[in-house]
Amino acid sequence: MKVSVYQMEIIPGNPEGNMQKVKEWTQKEVENTKPDVIVLPEMWTTSYTLEEIHQQADQDGKTVIPFLQDLAKAHNINIVGGSFATKVDGDVYNTAVVIDRAGEVVYQYDKVHLVPMLNEPEYLAGGKKVPEVFEIDGIKMGLIICYDLRFSEIIRPLALEGAEVLFVVAEWPISRLHHWKNIQVTRAIENQMFVVSCNNVGTHGNDTFGGNSMVINPWGETLIEGSTNEESLSVAIDVEEVKSVRKQVPVFTSRVPHLYKQGL
Repeated sequence: MKVSVYQMEIIPGNPEGNMQKVKEWTQKEVENTKPDVIVLPEMWTTSYTLEEIHQQADQDGKTVIPFLQDLAKAHNINIVGGSFATKVDGDVYNTAVVIDRAGEVVYQYDKVHLVPMLNEPEYLAGGKKVPEVFEIDGIKMGLIICYDLRFSEIIRPLALEGAEVLFVVAEWPISRLHHWKNIQVTRAIENQMFVVSCNNVGTHGNDTFGGNSMVINPWGETLIEGSTNEESLSVAIDVEEVKSVRKQVPVFTSRVPHLYKQGL
């Protein structure tokens, strides 16, 4: 499976401009690398313009989702559509969406863990359901958003349910880049899955985002890593490696969950 990651420099508060950037990048990426999946970052339509987010949010996803559906169908690609601000019943959520090659929405997730360091809880509503397994091209996958990465308890169940690839879409600041890199490697190793992340580059206000999107294999080896300024990276992964690693180090059959504390 070939994956292309667009760690785009987001134009703050400009959904139309950002959609045009994604459209143009996708066209070039399909021509140059022919990906099976493209991945976009967190809040890619607006960036963290939280004070204006209620005005800029996409009502019920009626603009962004059809845009991604048309893009997927036009290029016969799967799209892990990052996340975007969507307004539902007066509340604004940080919503991720996955579109398959046929343009069908196969998964949608509202970010559960809101970031206190960015004052997200003041402006956004938290999701009501933890991430679940979904499939594209017959491969079981999971998807989390940025701060979710710090919460291993929502990721482990995905692996237990057979997920072989975990996507992480983010706007992770450069000031905590050390955490960003190391936590991803840990999640790949402990869950014996590929971790594919997309973190944007650029700045907004006082925040500089770190880029350094990564694709990590189930051994915890980094296959490719972006920089703090380039916007695009691409790599092929062999999902069969997951089965091999899980057989060689049988973590999941070694578990003794009846001895574990519940709720932790």
